[in-house]
Amino acid sequence: MKQPDEFAWYALPRAVFLGGNDVRLLRGGDALFPAMCAAISQARHEVWLATYLFHDDEAALYVARTLAAAARRGVRVRVVVDGFGSKAALAQLRAHWGGDQVALAVFRPVHLWWSWLQPGQFRRLHHKLCVVDGEIAFVGGINLIDDRNDLNHGFGDAPRLDFAVELRGPVCAPVAQTARAMWTRAAFGHDWREEVKALARSAEPMTQARELLRRMRIKPKAGELRPSAEDERPVRCAFVVRDNVRQRRAIERSYIEAFARARDRIDLASPYFYPGRLFRRTLREAARRGVKVRLLLQGKLDYRFAGLAATVLYDELLRYGMRIHEYTPAFLHAKVAVVDDDWATVGSSNIDPLSLLLNLEANVIVQDAAFARELAREFDEAVAASREVTGPTLRGGWWPTLQRGIVAWCAHVYLRMAGITGRY
Repeated sequence: MKQPDEFAWYALPRAVFLGGNDVRLLRGGDALFPAMCAAISQARHEVWLATYLFHDDEAALYVARTLAAAARRGVRVRVVVDGFGSKAALAQLRAHWGGDQVALAVFRPVHLWWSWLQPGQFRRLHHKLCVVDGEIAFVGGINLIDDRNDLNHGFGDAPRLDFAVELRGPVCAPVAQTARAMWTRAAFGHDWREEVKALARSAEPMTQARELLRRMRIKPKAGELRPSAEDERPVRCAFVVRDNVRQRRAIERSYIEAFARARDRIDLASPYFYPGRLFRRTLREAARRGVKVRLLLQGKLDYRFAGLAATVLYDELLRYGMRIHEYTPAFLHAKVAVVDDDWATVGSSNIDPLSLLLNLEANVIVQDAAFARELAREFDEAVAASREVTGPTLRGGWWPTLQRGIVAWCAHVYLRMAGITGRY
């Protein structure tokens, strides 16, 4: 049988699972950067890297030097960074790589204040992707910056809590395609001919997508996952993105569908937590039917308004029996979840309007009991080091109502400025 085209996954606005993958959980840059650099050092053909923040501290420059070394020995190295997230380090990165040794593209550069007046500037590249030779991929929430370094608060003693995954197998293909597309988009047409040729090879993406659905016995509307024998090989993964074409709600939908199927537990960590109505309703319904719902949120705040946005929801969440834990040892940057004993996700997407409706995001969903257990252990360890919110956080009266109103109004205004309409 003809294999589905590498672009077929994108034609479906929901998660598409493929078997036969190897997945390794990596905690923090202390684990990710050596693994990534080891893969880059062995690269034979090409390296694609996309990240929101590429800093100029020693941890990030370690990766930068490894990329440069690969380029010097003839490997094609392409890096795309976000123009806002990496703004402070762009000059040093260009100087460090020099000329065309490492091809650097900047997604929506921010030169001066009027750059923000350009359409789409509120939509940022928030991916954290690296693909080596199309065979090894890294996906997660970890920026290229020292775990102990925060751009607003300086260096701390404890590393921020964050995760990524190392992938090998069929799931690397959509990761590579996404990284290439982001670089092409940011480079304003560089390598465009090559992208057109790749797209031409996918003459009928929807036909290929339907074949992929048939082979995996997925019901497109219900999203039920029934793998055929050839896709039951460990480990089953889906790469999901949030963009402004076909995958507008793929990440949010994946969460909601997993919550709707949950039987025993939902563990979710997100530094920025202000979900929409459907997301909250699905969590409430899960809690009502006896699912144990635990949320791990920021206790050490990097942005106070983001902390306030989550806090105004606490009373509603606690009222339905959910447990809320605030991570205090360091900054929380992890965007992960575990549902029951065989569903887990790691990625770049927060649970707030910026990630779910604006930014370009990427997550990996893993259906594997061993991986879910490992991530659950990390979650339990973080919860044990956190403080639990055990009572009402807001008093009655006009002030709490005003707080919620302010947060909702600010979210509404921001989304309208960014070109998003409708209720959230």
